Amino acid sequence: MDTGTWETVERLVGWLDRESVHSPEAERLLRILKVSEEAGEVARAVIGATGQNPRKGTTHSWTDVQHELCDVALTALVALRSLTPDAASVFAERLAHVDGRSRGRAG
Repeated sequence: MDTGTWETVERLVGWLDRESVHSPEAERLLRILKVSEEAGEVARAVIGATGQNPRKGTTHSWTDVQHELCDVALTALVALRSLTPDAASVFAERLAHVDGRSRGRAG
């Protein structure tokens, strides 16, 4: 992930920290819970894009789903950075681990 992404995440975390009315501990927990909320919005968009709810019909597009998935990813990065100042290296290490596992390499 490029450094610009992490610089943006850092700015967002700073902004959220400045605007927070909660203790740092509560704020970290709430940011983690926010990932679940965003995932629910992905589900809602998929249901809307497929017209799965006959009462509502088609209410979303696949572009909406893409945007909601980006919101999940960004929210997760903000939550990760809220847990550790080393979020970029933690993420890079985990990405390498999952990549290695997908290629049949353990570790």
